[in-house]
Amino acid sequence: MDLAELGAFLQSRRAAITPAEVGLPPGPRRRVAGLRRDEVAVLAGASVDYYTELERGRGAQPSPQVLGALARALRLGDDERDYLFRLAGHLTPPPRPAMPQAVQPALRSLLDRLGATPARILTDLHETLAQNDLATELLGVPEPGSFLERWFTDPAARHVYPAEDHPHHSRVLVHDLRAAVARRGPHTEASDLVAELREASAEFRTLWETGNVAVRRGDRKRINHPVRGTLTVICENLFSEDGRQRLQFFTPLPDVTQ
Repeated sequence: MDLAELGAFLQSRRAAITPAEVGLPPGPRRRVAGLRRDEVAVLAGASVDYYTELERGRGAQPSPQVLGALARALRLGDDERDYLFRLAGHLTPPPRPAMPQAVQPALRSLLDRLGATPARILTDLHETLAQNDLATELLGVPEPGSFLERWFTDPAARHVYPAEDHPHHSRVLVHDLRAAVARRGPHTEASDLVAELREASAEFRTLWETGNVAVRRGDRKRINHPVRGTLTVICENLFSEDGRQRLQFFTPLPDVTQ
């Protein structure tokens, strides 16, 4: 383990990536061309103090989960990712994850124009590819991977919605996934996700066996906000031509009484 070199490597990769590459606004008063430490920490789901210590070559050995999150946040290539793990003392890096999809330019252009509206870009497996600041304020920092998978395997993923709304969200997520499987075809990441969830979740298995299918185009949602309480919003989706990505945006209902 070489924490000093690990810190230097993280610093060099942070300096080499621009805010636009990770979906962040450039801001008017940036003193660095690359990302700031706090931005990397937020993207990786780590505390600023912890990440700062890593860059300074201090602290305990980071876990594979932390390193994987940093590799995704810094958009490291395969060789860079393996190097990161080895610097941290993990001489056999874990298997490389599937490459994330690139955001389709038309959707990115629309997202960049929605500065006054919470908006994000998702895949048809509900993986967040990019989101603006207002979406982060509304929904929190996105976690890597499929929200749909976490919904059925991690109870903490459901805290964003009131408990009484959970059955509705479970149904529409499963119906939307069935459409994605048909779109992508057999023996794909979508069908693999179905097999995994059928094994892991009795709720998913029951809903999947209904055979219901419906693309999730729009919905009325209630969202648990840590400061503002329960907010009611209208959620709309604009789809890419192939249907594999969607621009999702939220408009409030300020006059609705909870």
